[in-house]
Amino acid sequence: MRALQSDGAAVVHRDERAEGFVLLSPQFKQRWRFVTAHMGNLHAVLDLAKVADTLLFVLDPLDGWDSTGDYYLSCLFAQGLPSYALAVLGVPDLPQKKQADAKKKLGKAIEKRFPDAKLFPLNTEQESLLLLRHLAAQKQRHLAFRDRRAYLLAHNAEFVPSRDSDLVGNLKVSGYVRGWTLNVNSLVHIVGHGDFQMSQVDAPPDPFTLNPRVAKGQQKKGQDMEIQVSICPHSQQSASVLMQPRKQQPLQSEVIPDPMEGEQTWPTEEELKDAEGSLKKRRKVLKVPKGTSNYQAAWIVDDGEDGSEEEEEDDNMEDEDLMEEASQVVESSEEEELAEEECETMTIAESARDDLYDEKVDEDEEQMLEKYRQERLDQMFPDEVDTPRNLPARVRFQKYRGLKSFRTSPWDPKENLPRDYARIFQFQDFSRTRKHVFRQLEKEETEGAMVGWYVTLHICSVPISVMESFRQGMPMVLFSLLPHEQKMSVLNFVVRRHLGNSDTVKAKEELIFHCGFRRFRASPLYSQHSSADKHKLEHFLRPDAALVATVYAPIAFPPASVLLFKQRSNGMHDLIATGSLLSVDPDRIIIKRLVLSGHPFKIFSKTAVVRYMFFNREDVLWFKPVELRTKWGRRGHITEPLGTHGHMKCHFDGQLKSQDTVLLNLYKRVFPKWTYDPHVPEPVPWARNEQQLFMQELEME
Repeated sequence: MRALQSDGAAVVHRDERAEGFVLLSPQFKQRWRFVTAHMGNLHAVLDLAKVADTLLFVLDPLDGWDSTGDYYLSCLFAQGLPSYALAVLGVPDLPQKKQADAKKKLGKAIEKRFPDAKLFPLNTEQESLLLLRHLAAQKQRHLAFRDRRAYLLAHNAEFVPSRDSDLVGNLKVSGYVRGWTLNVNSLVHIVGHGDFQMSQVDAPPDPFTLNPRVAKGQQKKGQDMEIQVSICPHSQQSASVLMQPRKQQPLQSEVIPDPMEGEQTWPTEEELKDAEGSLKKRRKVLKVPKGTSNYQAAWIVDDGEDGSEEEEEDDNMEDEDLMEEASQVVESSEEEELAEEECETMTIAESARDDLYDEKVDEDEEQMLEKYRQERLDQMFPDEVDTPRNLPARVRFQKYRGLKSFRTSPWDPKENLPRDYARIFQFQDFSRTRKHVFRQLEKEETEGAMVGWYVTLHICSVPISVMESFRQGMPMVLFSLLPHEQKMSVLNFVVRRHLGNSDTVKAKEELIFHCGFRRFRASPLYSQHSSADKHKLEHFLRPDAALVATVYAPIAFPPASVLLFKQRSNGMHDLIATGSLLSVDPDRIIIKRLVLSGHPFKIFSKTAVVRYMFFNREDVLWFKPVELRTKWGRRGHITEPLGTHGHMKCHFDGQLKSQDTVLLNLYKRVFPKWTYDPHVPEPVPWARNEQQLFMQELEME
């Protein structure tokens, strides 16, 4: 604090709760409020960076910053870094021989993170004055999620309990308006606590004005100049009421579903005639075998396939001989698979085993081995599953369907929606709504508290936990919401794995989202990022590509940054991925692919007998319309079943190889789970886990 005092500035207020102070500078005609961010609390650092005009990084003279500081810098850069300045203290206190080495080391560290930054020493009053001059003339950097929103860092707060309960009441928050004009009719979001309505906005006297008066007899030679706060003309009176709500935005975040809304009515005669006319236009004549249904006939391609005599001779094969040979092969293959599973072991070095002997393991060894085997199988055979023996495949995979082409086959986005979709808000054109909201804000002159005014907000129905957090020293940050931003919908984020984290992140695993000015918990789905109509589901957050994370969350207008954290069992929050908000689109189709595999048993010129894909005749007939493919690029379809044990005759566009594998693709649309939770637990101080890094290296070996 003393390092920043100079002839043109003086400390006029100390905030012991937040360990901060206020500087008035008559020379630069500016006012600064300095708030210290505790490095032990990640939420406090990120919240203060959301509303800060300038971040002042005070570096260590020897190392600059440690691993914890480097981790916090990664989070700040991903969230969006406002204007900043770098300062260092204590370089002259080092021995003369180490000062040059310390300056070189600091220069190299700064060049990596801040290539264009200037380092300001804070050892004399003249150097402090140079830093204040730099802060006064510095150009403010642009942050996307702060555009067109008013925000405020609470300076004082008072909680007034309601008549019904002491746990909920009205909260009076005082501070300076920043960013945009604050309107009492809009909703306000308290970061980490939720959305609320305002009942009133007051205009109290400004406690820190830029017209100080020097008290007589106070200024002496060799002493710091003390500045008394000037009194505004209306300061003797109580705070005047600035605004009261007229047409306030509602707090409704979900749609109340009507159970009768989906009730269907019988079509009219005109609609039936139109449907019959459209069917007549689309009809075409095909020659199909007896007993073929309309659905099966739709998959028959009228290509005039050429059959050979060798293929026709195959029709006369006896089913009993086929099934006897098939049963023998199945029994031998099952015995080999059981023997391989029983003989599989994993060994590690004795030194590593001795070091890890006394460590606590969360999961048993058997569960760890099973998890490791499953991950290896998923990597070697993506999306492939085994057809169950005790359950018909047509029952097990009844929610799946076949597609002629994943890219071009139609899929209705309004078909078979879950019940959670009745609770969300949907827009006919979200991008047009976003442009309209922004255009209205720019055209209309918003009535309210202007930027720089000191105001007091009366916020309704606030839980007492908000005040308790403020009393404990946590910063209270408020953002005004744009229209529709309190409503729930389906948000899509483009994310990329953080380079410093190698943890395995599965789909539907709960993560902590820092989206713009919000933070919440949700379980995302991951899919490929492309411009197609349908997007393939990804089971893991892969580090080598940009994926789209889809969750249920309150609407936010892009652009907005997003940070994904994973909470460990010890309470630490690890940065998993970073990215930005892509869109708010419930119609984005995420498709899960499932692959059934079979093996050629008898191969002819263009036909083959395939087994192990199904185990009964009815399943073969059920999946007969679905197109087949092989790992070596062949295409084909099921001709007919052979016997009663799931063998089937298939026709392909070329001769198969004996080592080829026949695949059948099935698809199903998936939706995220409603796991949105606005309450995020406070993280413990972050520290690099060297033991965990050693475990990961050991598994890789």
